Amino acid sequence: MLIDSHAHLDLFKGDRNEVIARAFAAGLSAIVTVGIDLNSSRKSLEIARSHKSIYAVVGVHPHDAKMVTKNTIDEIRRLADDPKVAAIGETGLDYYRRLSPEDVQVRVFRQFLELAADLKLPIVIHDRDAHDQVLRILTEQHKKGGFTAESCPGVIHCISGDWAYAKTCLDMGFYISVPGVVTFPKARTLHEVVTKLPGDRILVETDCPFLTPEPFRGKQNEPAYVKYTAAACARLRGEDVEGFMETAAVNTMRVFGITLKGQGA
Repeated sequence: MLIDSHAHLDLFKGDRNEVIARAFAAGLSAIVTVGIDLNSSRKSLEIARSHKSIYAVVGVHPHDAKMVTKNTIDEIRRLADDPKVAAIGETGLDYYRRLSPEDVQVRVFRQFLELAADLKLPIVIHDRDAHDQVLRILTEQHKKGGFTAESCPGVIHCISGDWAYAKTCLDMGFYISVPGVVTFPKARTLHEVVTKLPGDRILVETDCPFLTPEPFRGKQNEPAYVKYTAAACARLRGEDVEGFMETAAVNTMRVFGITLKGQGA
C-alpha cells in the first residue's frame, strides 16, 4: 500500500485525470486532496466524490486567512458533513510570506481548531516559520480539552521543525507528514526527524504540485512521486521500502478514518 496523504489536485496545470491515472498506475491505494480556500475546498470535495480512492480535506490556508468570514466557517462546516471529507484544513500559521496579518492568522487558526474539535474531525496543520506560536496555540487547545492524544487530533503537514518541535507535537497526539524535501541531500534537520519518528506516527506526502522530490526537481510534482519520498524515508530509517510504505499507509488510514475500497481511481 502507498497513500499520498497531502496533495492539491485542484491546482494542477494540465490534465488532472492523467495525473490521477498515473498515480494509481504507480501503485497508490489512495490520495488525500486538500483545500486551500473555500473554492479550492469545494473543488477538492468534487474531485473526491468522483473517485472512490480520493478523499478531501476542507479549510483555508493561512495565506487567505484575511478572507475568512463567519459565512466561510459555516460553509466549511457544511462541506465537512460529506462522508468523503476526512479532515479540516489545511489551516495554521505562515510567518514566512505573511500574506495575511499575523493576528488574523491566529484568530482563524483557532476558529478551525474549534470547528475540527466540534465536528470530531482531525485537523491538517500548516506551519512555516511559526513554530513557537503554533505550539502555544496547540498546547492551549490541548489543555482545555479541545483534543487529546487519544482522540488522534490530526497531522502536522510538511514538517519543517526540528526534533524537539516534532516531539512536542507527537506528545499531543499528532501524526507527522514528511514531504519530498526529505530527498534533498541538504535537508539534514528533516533527515534527523525522520530517523527518530515512531513508526506508528509517520505519513508521507507530496504537497503536489509543489515540493517536487529528487529526481524530478524543476518539474510539477504529482502523487505518483510520493514513492520517492517513502523510499528516502525508508533508507534513512534502515527499513524495507515496501514495509515502510505499508506502515505509512496504515497510519494515514488511521488518522483520516479511511477504509480502502480496492485499489484504483
